[in-house]
Formats: sequence, structure tokens, C-alpha cells
Amino acid sequence: MSQEIWINLPVKDVKRSTAFFNEIGFHAVSVGNERAKLAIGQTTILLFPDAAFEKFTGSKTADTSHSAEVIFSIGAESREEVDAFIQKVEFAGGSIFGKPSEIDGWMYGAGFADLDGHRWNLLYMDESRMPPS
Repeated sequence: MSQEIWINLPVKDVKRSTAFFNEIGFHAVSVGNERAKLAIGQTTILLFPDAAFEKFTGSKTADTSHSAEVIFSIGAESREEVDAFIQKVEFAGGSIFGKPSEIDGWMYGAGFADLDGHRWNLLYMDESRMPPS
């Protein structure tokens, strides 16, 4: 069995979402006329119009203005990377729901929502400051 995973994500406007993800530093490319492929490290996220997503899932998409369906967490190399990335998100039109801050003395992160309200988290973990287990 293949161990690859593709995440399918509904979006209102595939072209606009593709542009947003490219502007914040991800690599997104159009695939055919109505979808895009977003690559983040070894993870592939496919962007589909809401109607296409609903057709193959057999259910309505989540209303992200009232609830969260998932949060995508991405590792960062430094605090500075978190800060710079969140600034890119703001400039590209995303919304910040968690300003960059320290967590438990050894993590530093921030949270944002993309143009469709899907939630993302960027996190830097300083393992040298991690409490012993």
C-alpha cells in the first residue's frame, strides 16, 4: 500500500487561493481547469472548488466562518521565520487569529486563516529549552 497522503481542501476560488499560497511562500500550481496542487514539504494539498469537493465527498463543506474543520500545523526553523511568514500572510490577505508568541517557554508560534477560513499554525520548537520528560 502506498504511504502517500493527499489532503483535499475546498476553496471558493481556486485561482485566488493559488495566488495567495504562492504569495506566502508555498508552491502552488494549477492542475487542469478547476483545481490546484499545493506542495508543503512532503505533503500535497489539492485545492478544489466547493461544488467539486461536495460532489466527491457526498456532504456540504464546513462553514469556516462559524467553525474549524482542521488545523494544519507547519514546522518553522526559527522565531524569525514565524514572524516573517505571518507578516506575508497579513500582506496577502489572510487573517491572523494567533499573534506570534511563546508557548511553554520552548515553543514559538502563530495561527492564521487562509482566504477560505481554513486554519493554519506555524510553530518553531527550541528543543534545547524543552523540559525533560
